Amino acid sequence: MKKTSSCTRIEAGSADYRRACLALVVASLVIFANLYAIHPLLPQIASEFGVSELQAGSAFTVTSFTLGLSLLIHGPVSDAVGRKLPLLIGLAGTSLLTLAMAFVEDFATLIALRAALGFALGVLPAVAIAYLGDTMTRAALVGAVGLYISGNTLGGSGGRLLGGFIGDHFSLSTVFVCMGSAGLLGLIIVARLLPKERDFSPGPLSLAGSVQGFAMHMRNPALLPAFALGGLNFMIFLNLYTYLTFRLSGPPWSLGSGWLGLLFLTYLAGTFSATLSGRVPFPNIIRGMAAGVALLIIGSLMTLGTSLWLIIAGLLLNAFGFFLTHSLANTWVNQKAGAAKASAASLYSVSYYFGAALGIYYLEIFWQAGRWPAVVAAGVVILAINLGLIRYMRRHL
Repeated sequence: MKKTSSCTRIEAGSADYRRACLALVVASLVIFANLYAIHPLLPQIASEFGVSELQAGSAFTVTSFTLGLSLLIHGPVSDAVGRKLPLLIGLAGTSLLTLAMAFVEDFATLIALRAALGFALGVLPAVAIAYLGDTMTRAALVGAVGLYISGNTLGGSGGRLLGGFIGDHFSLSTVFVCMGSAGLLGLIIVARLLPKERDFSPGPLSLAGSVQGFAMHMRNPALLPAFALGGLNFMIFLNLYTYLTFRLSGPPWSLGSGWLGLLFLTYLAGTFSATLSGRVPFPNIIRGMAAGVALLIIGSLMTLGTSLWLIIAGLLLNAFGFFLTHSLANTWVNQKAGAAKASAASLYSVSYYFGAALGIYYLEIFWQAGRWPAVVAAGVVILAINLGLIRYMRRHL
């Protein structure tokens, strides 16, 4: 099939390598800042709209759910039409929908816009790893994936930090105006910097072809445990933060939105580990993923303490371990997928974001039954299952 561009792939350290990595980091900042900006604002949303903790949390999780659902569309479309154009459309939609949220007057409208936002946000996780797989040499790929994931962590932590600070000192509407405007600036930067994919072979866009591609990956025994690992890991990591905001907004801590936003600076430990993952040789990838999950278990147990500093230390370990495993799992999926890499990346991300959306309902049971100690115990059970999945993946190294 005819290539869309030159087959010369980008080498690590080249000018195009730096442009591509920087563009995807900027795209990550836009996408994940807009996704996560309301995370520290959930207690504020519950108060302002007069809704319960679980309802306020749904303003966050509905976006994760529709994001995951959208990947079933974005992946096949990207495999047919390319990577860059869908990404730019997604960035534009993200910015405009966030700006529209500044004018909402009721909770139902906010939920509707956050649901629509998920479809726009989904373009990046659907195409980014596939873009790198099409464009980079294998030697450059692992490092580029690590840099991209580090952008995810910076966007997530930066969005929460800004959202918490602006919401605490101004208003929810101001949060949305600032995030949407920054997104438009990011769109311009990505459009100018991102090189066109180098070794992309377009496939036909058809429902039957898409189903066939997804079915092929679902039959791949090397990929199934990786999909489950991504979903279960994010299910616990993300929603521990969700319930921790409610825990720390009450006595004896009584933290406001601004201070809760500062807690998400612990994500920067994940920025470091995601970058570090690029140095892990592929033969050691299983050990790296297992080490990440083990650190996530230890960090979660540390948050049982009442000292705020001990809780922060636990969150730092959580972020380091989670993003180490997440980065290496993305590389694993890309290398084990073979054909239709965007569809494989989409399936991983579907599991990842569905885990995020469902996790709040899983942990809500334990939050109501035993508050924070029960939530942590429920999380550790799932993380222990993840260690078993990684052990199974060793067979397919």
